[in-house]
Amino acid sequence: MESATLSIKPPISLFRSSFSTPNFIPFASKSSFKYSSISYEKQRLRHVSLRNGSCTVVRASLSSSDFHDSPSSVAPLRLESPVGQFLSQILVSHPHLVPAAVEQQLEQLESDRDAEKQKEEPSATRTDLVLYRRIAEVKANERKKALEEILYALVVQKFMDANVSLIPTITPTSDSAGQVDSWGDADEKVQHLHSPEAYEMVQNHLALILGSRLADKNSVAQISKLRVGQVYAASVMYGYFLKRIDQRFQLEKTMKILPGGSSDIETIDQSSGNEIGTLGNISPKSPTPQTHREITTFSGGDLGAGGSTQGKSSRLRNYVMTFDGENLQRFATIRSKEAVGIIEKHTEALFGRPEIIITPQGMIDSSKDEQIKISFGGLRRLVLEAVTFGSFLWDAESYVDMRYHFVAN
Repeated sequence: MESATLSIKPPISLFRSSFSTPNFIPFASKSSFKYSSISYEKQRLRHVSLRNGSCTVVRASLSSSDFHDSPSSVAPLRLESPVGQFLSQILVSHPHLVPAAVEQQLEQLESDRDAEKQKEEPSATRTDLVLYRRIAEVKANERKKALEEILYALVVQKFMDANVSLIPTITPTSDSAGQVDSWGDADEKVQHLHSPEAYEMVQNHLALILGSRLADKNSVAQISKLRVGQVYAASVMYGYFLKRIDQRFQLEKTMKILPGGSSDIETIDQSSGNEIGTLGNISPKSPTPQTHREITTFSGGDLGAGGSTQGKSSRLRNYVMTFDGENLQRFATIRSKEAVGIIEKHTEALFGRPEIIITPQGMIDSSKDEQIKISFGGLRRLVLEAVTFGSFLWDAESYVDMRYHFVAN
């Protein structure tokens, strides 16, 4: 089995420039993610009525012992709020009831929010006013956390419906080879979760990241865990953008009002293709590649395994190129802080908390960066899952917003 040691420089511009998000902190930034300590104490959950034809009343009583083999068996992130813990149990025992449970929780959240709006601030002492506002802030944060975990539960349920297992937390293995990827191939299942045009661009995204290793699934590489996490987070956001733009593309295609594609697209790709660094083309002696600065608003170029164009550009890519920079940036922006929070927390749950040290020169000190051994097939599966996660996140966010408006205009 071929083995290589890689020093990876992922296409960071994918999520620093093109995927502009509200208050989003890149995986490798100085501040890193907001990490939350996860603890499980005995909690008593409220009555929940699930409306699925007939009305059933469910009482959930959860303790730490209930989580030995349930939530972690379907997703790496363990949910903390009472709403999230309840949905975790539903995911394990009755996943088909998740939408009904979500609708009930959203109704309760909306009632709580409306009740808060109707309350008037007390005309009492300054201390009472400060306390009142602090209580209101705490309740708002609780609702935000519940919304995040509702989004996550819906995303996980979509993976379960598609019979695609989410990759578990990546940890050191006792395997003699030391590989962290023990998950199987999911290409065929994932392909059916995207439109033909979108999946073509997913393949282009893979080619951009893996380069000449696109078809190589067995070779093992030693890679920076932090860099893989960066690629994963960027791919989630790319999948979110791709689903958003594909949804509009499919609508306009159905209505037969698609604009004409750009005739200069192949020339643009050829001029930039040779300047884009890929993960799969890096050898131990090669310098760290620099991402082409023009690949900031769109990363799914029609790049072949060698980093150059192959054949004609896809229809969806041509469609994307008809948008001006302002509209493209709007489509590439994650709409809610809750969705941003779930991307951060899911990535941390999958890869662990990175230990990031910033040098006095403002650079990241990679001396303590953990290295993992993973096959290129494993990397391919990670990227495919990330893109699909982003696509499902768009669906979940839109579904929730129709029932409980929380996305800013």
